[in-house]
Amino acid sequence: MSSTADDGDGGGLDAHDALVEEFGTHIGRAMGWPPMAGRAAGVLMLSERPLTMAQLQEELDASKGSVSEMTRLLIANGTVERFKEPGSRQFVYRWRDDAWIGCLQHVLASTTELRELAERAQARGAAMPEEQRDRLIEMREYYRFMVGRLETLLEDYTAGWEARQGRE
Repeated sequence: MSSTADDGDGGGLDAHDALVEEFGTHIGRAMGWPPMAGRAAGVLMLSERPLTMAQLQEELDASKGSVSEMTRLLIANGTVERFKEPGSRQFVYRWRDDAWIGCLQHVLASTTELRELAERAQARGAAMPEEQRDRLIEMREYYRFMVGRLETLLEDYTAGWEARQGRE
């Protein structure tokens, strides 16, 4: 990881490194990810430029396989993008400008998939005893509710983000 002056936290880490470690702990735990994914998110969020796989490996002190797996996870969750810069032959990774929109889109897509499962399960369970049917109905209602709210959240957040970007 980068090494600059200690920020006085007593742990010997600068502000950048301390944030990366905190991301690893908290984002990893909150999202159910390995700590390395949270650390990779922190490195990319705080980077001033896109990073190659080798640069990420160095920043994270991790193997190519581990970094590759973590970047795939972050891409799938809508926060990171992989691309080739003009004139370059290798891929680089960067934190998306609209990462939080991407994250919310990922949550909405996952929840929509669960709503579809709940609808199929409720239809297939129509002949089950009342208690099981009621559970399946509640599952369906929960995911219908969540998808509706997430769609509204995505719309509202996107509008606010676009306004902050001067894109009204």
